[in-house]
Amino acid sequence: MKKLIVFLVFFGCIAQSFGQKYFTKTGTLNFEGSVEAFEPVKASNKTTTAILDVSTGKLAVLGLVKGFRFKNALMEEHFNENYMESDTYPKATFTGMIDGFSIEDISTKKEYTVEGDLTIHGKTKKVTATVFIVENKGTIDVATNFSVAPGDFDIEIPSVVSEKISDTINISASFNLVKR
Repeated sequence: MKKLIVFLVFFGCIAQSFGQKYFTKTGTLNFEGSVEAFEPVKASNKTTTAILDVSTGKLAVLGLVKGFRFKNALMEEHFNENYMESDTYPKATFTGMIDGFSIEDISTKKEYTVEGDLTIHGKTKKVTATVFIVENKGTIDVATNFSVAPGDFDIEIPSVVSEKISDTINISASFNLVKR
């Protein structure tokens, strides 16, 4: 009987640990680096993968650089070939921890701080951002906005177009996560 109880407790712990992750493969990443009076420099990627471990508050995000879509096809080509070198650096990733995260606290929209490593163009930089999280009918919605500088990731902007691209790139992300 003791062995059966130990087995059931062990099985319950394992099942619980496997049921603590929420994910999506259809998250949205947007960026904008527009300068007034010039054509908008913005794109969206709607095939971003994100995983949230609700037992630890660990968040991981992966976006394929070639997944960003622009209004202007030539701008998209220049983005991939000249700036992001997406054949050489195909992924943008973030891994971090949400400070003080608790799944019990997200029945209403709650603001948290997330801190972690953002890797773009083969360079990794520590970032801190505000994230908003809410549980919504069995899913978890996560949204954030933050800014980065292309130079921090060794992304060179040629002087001929430097006036047309902001020194600061605004990034927004939203994920509707389902239990894995």
